[in-house]
Amino acid sequence: MTVNYPNGKKYKPKEREIKNTGKNKKNGSYSNRGMTLEEDLNETNEFYRERKIAVIHKKPTPVQIVQVDYPNRSAAVIKEAYFKLASTTDYNGVYKGKYIDFEAKETQNPTSFPLKNFHPHQVEHMEEVMDQGGYCFVILRFTRFEQVYLLEAKHLLKYWKRMMGGGRKSVTKAEIEQDGHYIPLGFQPRIDYIKIIDTLLEG
Repeated sequence: MTVNYPNGKKYKPKEREIKNTGKNKKNGSYSNRGMTLEEDLNETNEFYRERKIAVIHKKPTPVQIVQVDYPNRSAAVIKEAYFKLASTTDYNGVYKGKYIDFEAKETQNPTSFPLKNFHPHQVEHMEEVMDQGGYCFVILRFTRFEQVYLLEAKHLLKYWKRMMGGGRKSVTKAEIEQDGHYIPLGFQPRIDYIKIIDTLLEG
């Protein structure tokens, strides 16, 4: 099956190399497992759901089917499809009666996070969620360092408005370290962002 992005480019699954650091779960090191941010968050959310901590799911990416073959009456084979542009953020759900909504992004840039990774409609959605009393944020990973941060949407909006006003088109790593919250990588859960949310909601 051929799957294309909205710009017409073909989708090619990324080949990822799982690095062996010589360390295992027993000695407390869980980094460099070759997992993407999405995979790590999906594992984390499943951990939360199974233990009845929170119910948070990844939203499916809309796909437009453009070509279908019918080799027989009882089966249909999708031959070509396009990823539609997602309308909102990656994840949403509920935690302690609070609506949770967040986007997840990663970059190989060691010194800053490009704002082009976000779409205007996603930023608008974050504003709307905040206006309704929901808790909205982004989870950012610097893949080169295996460092993950939670950045509240109010801070992302600040940097987005700076860019729209002619300022820099990225958020520096130093700014993320200042305004964001570092999430140490673990085993179960892998990215324990709920622990950060607890401290922020209590504060």
